[in-house]
Amino acid sequence: MTGPTASFIDHDPNGRLHLQHGPIDLIIGVDGAISLELEAYFRAHAFAHANRRFRTVLDELMAELPLLKSQALTGCALPQGQIAKRMMTAVLPFADTGFITPMAAVAGAVADEVLAAMLASFDGQERPRRIYVNNGGDIALHLDEQADFRIRMAREDGAHLGDFAVDAASPTRGIATSGRGGRSLSMGIADSVTVLASNAAAADAAATIVANAVDLPGHAAVQRLPANRVVDDSDLGARLVTVDCGDLSDAEVTAALDAGGAKAQSLMTQGLVHRAGLFLKSQGHLVTADLETIAMPARSGPLLESKRYA
Repeated sequence: MTGPTASFIDHDPNGRLHLQHGPIDLIIGVDGAISLELEAYFRAHAFAHANRRFRTVLDELMAELPLLKSQALTGCALPQGQIAKRMMTAVLPFADTGFITPMAAVAGAVADEVLAAMLASFDGQERPRRIYVNNGGDIALHLDEQADFRIRMAREDGAHLGDFAVDAASPTRGIATSGRGGRSLSMGIADSVTVLASNAAAADAAATIVANAVDLPGHAAVQRLPANRVVDDSDLGARLVTVDCGDLSDAEVTAALDAGGAKAQSLMTQGLVHRAGLFLKSQGHLVTADLETIAMPARSGPLLESKRYA
């Protein structure tokens, strides 16, 4: 494995920064200042500190990997590294309700840590109005004043599923997506579940839990395999994960999404989730801050319009 690399998207130092090391792949954006000159300075300063912090991230995680791949339980041993601590903090709220390891929050925790390193490098309020760290779809946000951020949800084939908008007044500073179509394994059948929460690690862990809950246990159209047969060193061990989901009736899709929506509502009541979008086949459910699950009917084309998230 090569060491950490840094490059500018489109070879433009005034664009976005790409940091990559092994499985970790970050896209970082920095913008917002009273002048273009100050914005360019802020961006270069933030990028330098992001790159500096990123250099040791993978080594730090590897040093505690056995613990991070073990089931999180109340009273379990706690990790020492800062990123590992973020991971454990994110998953412990779910420790007594089902199986979860700190690895469920690794992508979000890395994004949070790199964002924190950039913010810590600025003196007081003299900093960019917006910074985002996108780690494979799990996103840590900094938003000041009038800054906002919009995340577009899409199927693997590129079909637009809708947008989530976050502004500076919102408590949301983390966005994560999980499901059987992503980079990680899922015990559920959701195509994707996008969750908004207080930080990226918290959103990452919650998205895993909600995606697992979108399910039809024992259904003949759902193919499952032990996780360690899909990924040799999976932290899920021999637990069954979904590898394929065949044809389902509209009623079955609705039932699976209802199960996931109920889990998202429960997490929202506990303050662990701010909003969530759940998608399966041609249907989607939107769980909103007023604890209402809105079932979107099956149809062709985009499932949700952006204005539903405003």
